[in-house]
Amino acid sequence: MKLRSKINLYTTVVFICLLILINGAIYFTFSRMMYSHELDRAQEEAVKTSKGIQAGSSILPSALLRAYVPINGMLRVVKPDGTPIASVTAADQQELLELPITYHHGELRKIIKFKGVPYAFISMPAIWTAGEVTELQITENLQSTAAILKTLQAVLLIVTLAATVPVLLSTRLLSNFIIQPISSMILTMREIQQSGQFKRIPLPKQSKDELYQLGNTFNDMMDLLEANYEKQEQFVADASHELKTPLTVIEAYASLLKRRGNKDPKLFEESIEAIHSEAKRMIDMTQQLLMHARLDEKWKVEIKDISLPELIEASVRSFRQGYKREIFLDLQFAAMVRTDPQKLKQLLYILMDNAHKYSEAPIQVIVRTEQGKALIEIIDKGIGIPSAEMDKVFDRLYRVDKARTRRTGGFGLGLPLAKDIAAAIGAELRLDSVEGQGTTAQVRLDIVNSL
Repeated sequence: MKLRSKINLYTTVVFICLLILINGAIYFTFSRMMYSHELDRAQEEAVKTSKGIQAGSSILPSALLRAYVPINGMLRVVKPDGTPIASVTAADQQELLELPITYHHGELRKIIKFKGVPYAFISMPAIWTAGEVTELQITENLQSTAAILKTLQAVLLIVTLAATVPVLLSTRLLSNFIIQPISSMILTMREIQQSGQFKRIPLPKQSKDELYQLGNTFNDMMDLLEANYEKQEQFVADASHELKTPLTVIEAYASLLKRRGNKDPKLFEESIEAIHSEAKRMIDMTQQLLMHARLDEKWKVEIKDISLPELIEASVRSFRQGYKREIFLDLQFAAMVRTDPQKLKQLLYILMDNAHKYSEAPIQVIVRTEQGKALIEIIDKGIGIPSAEMDKVFDRLYRVDKARTRRTGGFGLGLPLAKDIAAAIGAELRLDSVEGQGTTAQVRLDIVNSL
């Protein structure tokens, strides 16, 4: 069964059951009230009759009872042994004489049925004319009340049946309202499956209901899938574009070795060195590409308070030993900062590596404070960056000078990665450069407290 049919069926059944319960409650409450009212009225008549009997003790019993008999019932006086002293009925209620005679030993009020007709029955102690203790029993026909209740029953039944039609229509509208976003989602998924394009569900207006949230969540999911797909395509394009050159070089030198490597030792050494260099370049480039892919998704950042001087000294020492470069460290300010130490180290390595690639002069690292923040400066005296190119150096795979890049081994991935890492750890990265004079990379961090 389709969801639309289930909604129609279940909603209709629940509504009709609820309507039946409500109408049933109305009917039983009203009938109880009416019968209770009739019993109260009959009891009042019994009290009046009892008082009249005591006041008219000199009148004949039959005449006395005849004066108080209900117009649609019976009046009976019963002895304690169960024998009637007198029984008087209205002209059209002669069949009531067939009612069983019972002495109830106290007051009693209830609704009884005789031959399918409801009656109000009242029994109460009374002193007969001779001072004898008896029970006065009044029985009144409630056929008119039963007729009113039958009319009410018919009206409620008609109302229930009549309400079924708008219920069916409203449940259909409700099911359409609920199913429409789901149908749109199914249709959109089928279109995506057939066309291979990312599409969204049209949302006519903003709302806070769950259906709008369902459609909005689906569209957000499509945005995320499309972004991830584009990242995947970008990664594949970057990898294929960047790996093509070193693979071509490796293939060319390998072919050269295959043809003449055994005959020319100089060519052999040159080929091995080129292959090794390009292989190392491929490893570095692949690592940076993978870092970009992971960073674009989500980095697992562990922020904590660290000593900035200790981290800077350890980073500079490691880089100095690894690359055999002269690096001057100037610690003008010592403080605790709140950041991810591993990601900050990686950021510093990228910036020092850039300074190493594009400058032959010693690298200078300065730690100071500026405008209430810790400032790390990595300064090189290299060839610098033209001012016209400064806005593009953080774009992925952008290279200021391809000839220079081939000489230094750059991929156009380091600075974009540095920018992403800085954003992930809450640092501010800035680059200042003058062509022909050098470049200064600045990293600003929030200070926890000074040391």
